[in-house]
Formats: sequence, C-alpha cells, structure tokens
Amino acid sequence: MLIQINNLTKNFVNDEIITPVLNGLTFDIDQGDFVAIMGPSGSGKSTLMHILGLLDRSSGGKYFLEGKDVTKLSDDELAGLRNCKIGFVFQSFNLLPRTTVLENVILPLTYAKHKQAPENRAKKILESVGLGHRLNYFTNQISGGEKQRVAIARALVNDPAVIFADEPTGNLDSKSGVQIMEILQRLNDLGNTIVLVTHETYTSEHAKRIIKIKDGLIIDNYKVMRRRIAKDGETLK
Repeated sequence: MLIQINNLTKNFVNDEIITPVLNGLTFDIDQGDFVAIMGPSGSGKSTLMHILGLLDRSSGGKYFLEGKDVTKLSDDELAGLRNCKIGFVFQSFNLLPRTTVLENVILPLTYAKHKQAPENRAKKILESVGLGHRLNYFTNQISGGEKQRVAIARALVNDPAVIFADEPTGNLDSKSGVQIMEILQRLNDLGNTIVLVTHETYTSEHAKRIIKIKDGLIIDNYKVMRRRIAKDGETLK
C-alpha cells in the first residue's frame, strides 16, 4: 500500500475561531493507481492534496506513506521525503521565470543530488513529454500546454513514488487540456501513481478511481471505466 489515510482531520484557526475543513477522511491508494479527487469549491480537496503532498500538516488522524507515519516527522524530514518521493503539477505551472525549460527540470535533481548526470536525465524526461526541441527556450517563450509539459517533466525527474496534479488543465484551452491528461494517463500506464485534484468531469475520466468530497467528508469512492486514448497511428472516433 502506497498511501494509507485514517480519520484525517484539518482545522484552520484564525483569532481563536476554528474552521474545520477535513472531518475524518479514511482511504487507501495503491502503487500504480490513478485517483481523481473531486468536489465543489470549498469541499477540502485542495487542502487534502497539500497534506498528502507534505506541504501542510493535518490536525489529527494518521497518514502513512510507504508504511512510514509522516505525522511524526520533523519539518526537515518532511522536506527530504517530499523532494525524493513526491512530484507536483500545479494549475499555475510554478515554473521559474527567466530560466530555460532545461534549467527548470534540472533544478530538482540539484537538490536531490541525483546520481545520474542531471542534464542528461532532464533531457531524456523532456524528450519523453515531447519537448526535446524546446530545451533552451525560456519559459515565457512557450505555450501554456508546453509549460504544463515542463511541469510534468519536472515532477517526473526525481522518479517519485507519486505525482500530485492540482487542477493541471485549469489554465489551458480544451485541446491542450486533453493532451496533458493523455500524457498523465500514459505515465500511469507505465506504472506511475497519480493523484489528480479536479472539478472537471473530462479530466476525471482519465483516472481509474474517483473519490468525491463534500464539506470535508468522503461521499463516494469508486472505480471507473477510464477514457480510452489513441495509440500511435490510431484515431479514436
């Protein structure tokens, strides 16, 4: 089991006013799964992703990542685990300005002190998402869809245990959004575990399982028949 969540809660405190956001969530995510977390605005889905991605701490409950209870770890230990085990793809891309596509993808390898030559690995990953011809372009010289491909490559470069994608198509046109989701689905077919936060039905159709959240509670958790994507040389009708 890759991720185990048991009775997870999260409260925000402001001037002694306590606002509950997550109200006791329990679920598991297996290695190789593709889970879409869905819910209306304010349901708690982004808060949950930040906790799962070790960007925030829960208020209560247990979170096990690869059997390790991360609720007991220090901030430095969480940062180290996050760097080597987790990849992120955000709606706003979060790319470094005034740097090249290649430099953006190399950066996580620098922090991780990856054994493989950073530049060679970054180039290989960028080529795998169709950006081998954009290595030396600055991030303000490429399209939104290409920026999200850079973000995916950056998420992949440290070979993480899980990739968290938070509304990855939110800033894209529909065609680019479908292309990004097809990339994520192909990565999952290759064995990558993906957790997607979305409110869009067409993006969730690429997942294997959907967890629906409302008012900080899980209201549904079920497997789905995922969207079929075209293989090389094939056209879907």
